[in-house]
Amino acid sequence: MSLASASFDVPATDQYAHDWALVDVETSGLVARRDRVLSVAVVTIGPDGEQTEEFSTLLNPGCDPGPVHVHGLTAERLRGAPTFDQVAGRIGAMLQDRVLVAHNAQFDYDFLAHEFARARMWLPVSQRLCTLALNRQVDPPTDDMKLGTLAAHYGVPQQHAHDALDDTRVLAGILRASLRQAAQLDLPLPLVACPPRAESRFTPQPPKTPCAYRNPGRLAPGGPLRQGMKIAITGDTAHARAELVGRAVAAGLNMMASVSRHTSVLVTNEPAHDSAKARRALAEGVPVIDEHTFLLLLADVRAGTAHEATAAPAVMTAPAGPAPALATAPAPAPAPAPAPAPAPAPAQVQVTEPESTTTPVPEEPVLPSPSPGAAVPVPRQPADSVGSLDKPLTGHRVLVLGGVHADAVAARTRVVELGGSAAINLSASVTDVVLLARGEQDRRMSRITALELPVHDGRWLTAPATIDRGTAAVRAQEPQVLPRGGVTDLPVPQGRSAPDWYITASWAPQADCEIDVVAFLLDEDEQVTFDEEFIFYGAPESPAGTVRLLTGGPAEQTIAVDVASLPPATRKVVVAAAIDGVTTFGTVGAIQIGAAAGNSGAPIARATLDAATTERTMLLAEIYRRGPLWRLRTVGQGYDHGLDALARGYGVDVAD
Repeated sequence: MSLASASFDVPATDQYAHDWALVDVETSGLVARRDRVLSVAVVTIGPDGEQTEEFSTLLNPGCDPGPVHVHGLTAERLRGAPTFDQVAGRIGAMLQDRVLVAHNAQFDYDFLAHEFARARMWLPVSQRLCTLALNRQVDPPTDDMKLGTLAAHYGVPQQHAHDALDDTRVLAGILRASLRQAAQLDLPLPLVACPPRAESRFTPQPPKTPCAYRNPGRLAPGGPLRQGMKIAITGDTAHARAELVGRAVAAGLNMMASVSRHTSVLVTNEPAHDSAKARRALAEGVPVIDEHTFLLLLADVRAGTAHEATAAPAVMTAPAGPAPALATAPAPAPAPAPAPAPAPAPAQVQVTEPESTTTPVPEEPVLPSPSPGAAVPVPRQPADSVGSLDKPLTGHRVLVLGGVHADAVAARTRVVELGGSAAINLSASVTDVVLLARGEQDRRMSRITALELPVHDGRWLTAPATIDRGTAAVRAQEPQVLPRGGVTDLPVPQGRSAPDWYITASWAPQADCEIDVVAFLLDEDEQVTFDEEFIFYGAPESPAGTVRLLTGGPAEQTIAVDVASLPPATRKVVVAAAIDGVTTFGTVGAIQIGAAAGNSGAPIARATLDAATTERTMLLAEIYRRGPLWRLRTVGQGYDHGLDALARGYGVDVAD
């Protein structure tokens, strides 16, 4: 099948025409640094969409094959198969000078990178394309983004799910259809650059053992140490540093790599030592003791208070009827702990008057926790619901074009007030377009005209009547639209444990700057327990693998959170974004946040945050514990300072 032979002709340009290498792997587990590839399939396709080569093989991993009930590959079936190093040359030749394509491409890419590293070879891939990320941009009217669901939507036959070769053939059909849709919408492809990687560079370090006790505060003069106290050490010590740390951890103390306002005591033999820790302790008024005193106090550490063990309710189900509105009212956006002087004061993002940066987000009411086993609704909007008189845009996705920054922000805010969802890019889910000043000059207008989308002027948002979606694409459940500060419970499917939650941030492609999405794992003091709980491009995975940074393209990044495996000390995961250089979020414009259960799930909630002006860092969202539940809160609070100051405010030891 050729791309050119389809109902919509894809332009033969560098934008959509590449040499592709479509890949699927079946693995013994989900952790690339630990688990192994059991089978691999590669299908190559030329720029014209025609298949050029095909290869597949089972592999002998030399270990237990893992979840046989998922992939069906038993140890007996794999016995006698080649090892990866025996076929690495063949696979490498097929990948060379082609764009690697996979469904959840980072997963397949990471597994291949590790296998090539074990074979003492480089993975010859310089670019990859994720069909999940591509379809998140296209946004077809499907209930999720699973391979089988997209295959059914695009009319691609699927015969053997979880068979690497069949999955790759199915992927080829999905790629062709997705490229046609992207070209029709004039969407840039989310290609990700893949520099050479060595296994030692991206294997996370063994996790630090989390402290089981809450921080009781600072050491009182003449008082004892208590379990959970945060202890930092600086300068030379008579005893080996590892010995001091080991004894302290065994006693129930929380050993920190940096000093913050929550540090209980700093241990140093040189109180005047000109270290960053000593300077910070002086600035924050943290008590300072010497090594000898610390050892004496270690002999009698008093009992502490254990972190609360929080379990999810046993059963949570979605109701058959319409979902209610927000689970709670808008909530406060938490400001991080103050950065060391002279860190600039935070500039909060304002919704209705972007030039001001002082509007707080309303406070979240305290609600009673649900009784055990109570049904918690999945917070999504039924697609067939008709907008009420006060929410006439319910079920609509509106793209605003043109206008100065303040006018565009006000228009998108009004869309949400009317029950609609504010789009940041043209996609298959867009139902209406609003043109502000010079909006008709937008390059996407020709596509909008060809798609026959309804186009309105700004007056339409004053008081639109209840509107029929007409022939617009409809999915069974629309994401719940959250305003800035909106809060919703994260549901758990009936009879299953809490899923991984994927918080995806996306924005309009930028030519002059790069945006980095980061995450902080915070305790009850709004501080990281140790530096490795700061997740960013240089350390994209927490040591225990519970929080990961995933890159779907130059205008999309995701923070994946395994809430079921987070330690009790982690009360909140904050997702933020930062811009390096002089560009601000006011120039970038709107950032869209989507929350989905699993990497291929459709978003259950969505928010558009775009009231920024001069800010260079922004808190986007947070997942936090409330009783037996985990909740999602959209934030949208910006700061004029850089990522280093934001990280220091959360207790990360950032080198000057």
